[in-house]
Amino acid sequence: MAKKAAKNLVIVESPAKAKTIGKYLGPDYEVMASMGHLRDLPKSKIGIDFENDFKPDYRAIRGKEDIIKSLKKAADKADMVYLATDPDREGEAISWHLKYLLDLDDAKTRRVTFNEITKKVVQESIAAPRRIDQDLVDAQQARRVLDRIVGYRLSPLLWKKIRRGLSAGRVQSVAMRLVAQREKEIETFVPQEYWTLDALLHKQGDKTLFKAHYYGKNGKKYEPASQAEAQAICEDVMSRTFSVKSVKRADKQRSPSPPFTTSTLQQEASRKLNMTPRRTMAIAQQLYEGVELSGEGAVGLITYMRTDSLRISHEAQVAARALIDSRYGAAYRPNAFRQYKAKAGAQDAHEAIRPSNVSLTPEQVKGDLSGEQYRLYKLIWSRFLASQMSNAVYDSVTAELQAGDHSFRASASSLKFAGYAAVYEESRDEEKEEKEPALPPLEEGETVQLQKMEPLQHFTQPPAHFTDASLIRALEENGIGRPSTYAPTVSTILDREYVVKEGKYLRMTPLGSVVNDLMCQRFPKIVDVKFTANMEKELDEVESGDKNWKELLREFYGDFEENLSQVEKDMEGVYLKVPDEVSEEKCDVCGRNMVVKSGRFGRFLACPGYPECTFTKPLVVQMPGRCPKCGGRLMKRTGVSQKSGKQYTYYCCDRSTAADESQRCDFRTWDVPTKDDCPLCGWTMFKKSGKGFNRPFCINPDCPNFLPEDKRGYRKKTEDGGEAAGAKAAAKGTKKTTKKVTKAVPKGAQKSPKVTAKKGEEKE
Repeated sequence: MAKKAAKNLVIVESPAKAKTIGKYLGPDYEVMASMGHLRDLPKSKIGIDFENDFKPDYRAIRGKEDIIKSLKKAADKADMVYLATDPDREGEAISWHLKYLLDLDDAKTRRVTFNEITKKVVQESIAAPRRIDQDLVDAQQARRVLDRIVGYRLSPLLWKKIRRGLSAGRVQSVAMRLVAQREKEIETFVPQEYWTLDALLHKQGDKTLFKAHYYGKNGKKYEPASQAEAQAICEDVMSRTFSVKSVKRADKQRSPSPPFTTSTLQQEASRKLNMTPRRTMAIAQQLYEGVELSGEGAVGLITYMRTDSLRISHEAQVAARALIDSRYGAAYRPNAFRQYKAKAGAQDAHEAIRPSNVSLTPEQVKGDLSGEQYRLYKLIWSRFLASQMSNAVYDSVTAELQAGDHSFRASASSLKFAGYAAVYEESRDEEKEEKEPALPPLEEGETVQLQKMEPLQHFTQPPAHFTDASLIRALEENGIGRPSTYAPTVSTILDREYVVKEGKYLRMTPLGSVVNDLMCQRFPKIVDVKFTANMEKELDEVESGDKNWKELLREFYGDFEENLSQVEKDMEGVYLKVPDEVSEEKCDVCGRNMVVKSGRFGRFLACPGYPECTFTKPLVVQMPGRCPKCGGRLMKRTGVSQKSGKQYTYYCCDRSTAADESQRCDFRTWDVPTKDDCPLCGWTMFKKSGKGFNRPFCINPDCPNFLPEDKRGYRKKTEDGGEAAGAKAAAKGTKKTTKKVTKAVPKGAQKSPKVTAKKGEEKE
């Protein structure tokens, strides 16, 4: 019997999302995926008709013809077409393009959005469709055209004046300027000396010491600025009697952090999980679209992950409170529902990021998730549940002590009631909290004995280098970009090698400095924080229907084009040289300090004596994952064979060169660490080095997923074959003598698609 044709067609972006939604709709619905955008501006040219009021030249994307054809065939047969792309500007634009490509009548076209992909929300949304929001579409078009103008008009200038492959962008160039400004602040910072004075005291008859910090003199706060001042205070205090002037006891309450927005999720995932913003959003997308759960099929685990709203639905709050009652007790649930206020200018179209079903605990779904999925879901789940819990209560004691005219203060606090802290506590970029030990029972008027004074010299510290997390926070605080642009912006400035990572910190490269200086000098408006933030506000006005998108483009383009023409005229015949970045590594041949160069496969070290000396070697690069022996960072290093003099690559723990021998770790391997953890044991997974079809494997011998070394694709090691010592050869510089073997891709296996960045363009 032939299958009855579905009366309704639902179009989403991804197959995973289609699979999850298809499970919740009956046989009358066919769910298909567009695989993202199907129509866009052409790659080969700017694609904007400036003579015709900025008319975009949209075209079907090359390679998507078969998808368009199959969607068109299904749409023609359907009675109703539901465009169910993501609930944001980009998703609205995809739906608008789909309507055009499929030649859909208004009468049979409906727009639906899902803040979360659950059966209830999917069915409710299908039952209450709407028309395409043209204001949302126009806001996306305005951003797209603006970014295309800036990228396609400025990038060629950078190619001509500096080097090919560079790009400028309306948001990325501002982000780069923020990093450059921070580095300048650090370079020009002049440390100021200051001293702290601690008095080590004890009660009469009790030798247990407690610490009191110097506050000031005659009731006024004072901080000694030199050793002489500190010594004078110490000498004066030593001859005085310490007495307890006052003791204050109080319960201090600490409120939980609000649920995640896109920005705060990326920041916290960077700090706690060491995930890049790009990776965080990729994993969050998987959790939103749906993952396969045992016995349930595909389930969307979180709400939409691109949002700056802190709103939580009443239904979700009720569910959270019920779970808190059952799991922790009524004391952990506040009397009233917690409401959080978003920052000014935040869009309230979506809720904050939360679990779709809070009763699905991380422990329940752990077996069905990858290591990264589990850790991110646990982070989102814990943060949301904690946001609905009672305050943490701390028992705080503060004592003021007097020694003549000098005041000292001692304080201590202890957790009295955990509240939300039983589930989650927010991390910080630079978290250095010293926990004060408990104070002995002190009474007003009693005297205490001075054991000794501890004067300590300090110097003020410059601001810290940006991290992924702190740069995203700076972008958000300055109103630069939107939730959808934070991750691609950080990725772009790293991919262009304007900025590099040293550990977790971002540092400008000489190339980035040259590009930033050019942009600041020649295009001050483009990199001006206030100008860019104002542009974001105007885009929001387009979205709300308060401003015409063509008017916004006209206001921007006139001054921009005039400025560009003048710069091209002024810089005729001018070429900017990027200075070499000198490293501390010495050339193995001639002994000169090697310099950092960029090549086809990334950054590497080269001898500055080229062409006389042609020695090169890779940079030591931090890799994803953790050392399976000690949990340290994994590094990519190189060695040189003593027999052939050829260079080889291996991977080891960063503690392999620790100064303290007791802290050294001898883990070394030829295998490449990956970003994924084993779903069974949680160890970092590895893959075979070299080209080919590389499937990650687990190296934990106690794990059911363990793959023995002889099954990883390498030749069996022999006693005389250079590889006999396995990973130990990497440490000793033993030559790896196995011939290069090209592993055939299994028939039917798909090769990874080659991704080409659009010339000079920012991704939203």
